[in-house]
Amino acid sequence: MSDLVAEPEHKEIERELRQMGSMSLFQHLEELRKCIIRSVAAIAVGFGVCWFFAQEKIYPFIEKPIVDVFKRYNMDPHLTYLSPTDPFNLYLKVGLMAGIFLASPVVLYQVWSFISPGLYRHEKRFVVPFLLLSVGLFLAGGYFGYKVIFPVALDFLIHSYGGAFRASITIDAYTKLFLTIILGLAIIFEMPIVLGFAGLMGVVNAKFLFKHIRGAVLICVTLAAILSPTTDIMNLTIYAAPMVILYIGSIGLVWLVHPRQRRKRAEKRKEKDKEDGRSL
Repeated sequence: MSDLVAEPEHKEIERELRQMGSMSLFQHLEELRKCIIRSVAAIAVGFGVCWFFAQEKIYPFIEKPIVDVFKRYNMDPHLTYLSPTDPFNLYLKVGLMAGIFLASPVVLYQVWSFISPGLYRHEKRFVVPFLLLSVGLFLAGGYFGYKVIFPVALDFLIHSYGGAFRASITIDAYTKLFLTIILGLAIIFEMPIVLGFAGLMGVVNAKFLFKHIRGAVLICVTLAAILSPTTDIMNLTIYAAPMVILYIGSIGLVWLVHPRQRRKRAEKRKEKDKEDGRSL
């Protein structure tokens, strides 16, 4: 009976392998082109929508952290600009950044749709959880930067180091700093997705990641030093701690989705099914 069950499964795997290998290089490039076009179109639509609301809705939201710091220390809460085109360029950048966040579910779905032909059918069931986790982590990274990292960094820079001077911060400089921190952290929060997919493909395993945890911590601290607007230990720790936590969480995720662990769980389910069948 088990041979009869194993034979269809074997044929199914062979058929999937033929399908996976049936796409030529040109077909892969064509699929990549379509995914890029869809992603760019989604970002363009998101940019158009967000640019419409950039001046009245989105930019006041972006400006709030530095305005709060200015008001806290009784400073002039207005930013400056040096060129007549700066305000217009500012709203373009704001609309683009917000459009990327708005279009992130579509963009991440296109990434998965390009990768999915290389997965077995039983592996594709991980796509929806990974997609939801990708979007959630991307937005969580941006929110964490906006609510925790950015206000602390601004307070430290303006009050601790700039208290003896009169602030004349331009909208261009402020926007660049905001984009660097928010988008940087949003991308960094995708670490579990990258490592989880590598684990799903069998490229890395939990043992390998745990063995090299010291090197990973060093890389996290280095990235934090690059992204952090200051060199003090407090801001460095605030940046590095989430990365280290995400890396440790990624070890558990890689262990869960690694092919070896999935085979063990499948074997246990088969043994349990056999025992249930014998008991009947």
